[in-house]
Amino acid sequence: MVGMMRKISVATALVLASSYAIADPETYKIDNSHSFANWSIRHVASKTSGTFSDVTGKIIIDRDNLANSSVDAKINVLSVNSSHAKRDEHIKKAEYLDAAKFGEMTFVSKKIEAKSATEGVMTGVLTLHGVSKEMTFPFKVLGFGSDPWGGYRSGFEAHTSLKASDFGFGWGAKANASVGDDVEITLLIEGVKLPAETVIK
Repeated sequence: MVGMMRKISVATALVLASSYAIADPETYKIDNSHSFANWSIRHVASKTSGTFSDVTGKIIIDRDNLANSSVDAKINVLSVNSSHAKRDEHIKKAEYLDAAKFGEMTFVSKKIEAKSATEGVMTGVLTLHGVSKEMTFPFKVLGFGSDPWGGYRSGFEAHTSLKASDFGFGWGAKANASVGDDVEITLLIEGVKLPAETVIK
């Protein structure tokens, strides 16, 4: 009888342990139809804003410990959209983004510091205009949920700013330039959960 009770106790403990097991990190493919890298920059006495609408890559998130998460993202520079076609073509030229030569910017995280279960600070390397620099992004996990198409999604928001001159843009360092040096960035990212065995580059 004692032996049977011990077996029952062990079995119960195993069931309870499995029910409280730490979840494995989840991998999400960035959905470029619902993800945006928005920017704003001073223009003369006001500001001009726009977005890069072609954002791809993957996010690995550990919900139990955000510090174990990571991000690897790419932005198609040619997808710049300031709601003005002539201005967009100007932005793509060598004078500004030089999209013909530097058609892609990338960000690869190196470290994530969790501030809470849903907020943290992400540090990584941003490569833009042929220049790689370490950047810091405070971010929020907006949530998780099922979508109407049978998938499962995640949402994230991050903010940062950079100096154009740090990335080799000459116009950013000019005194009295009509376009400012400081660029404010807001990332709105939506990811689609991938099966555990799926690998994406």
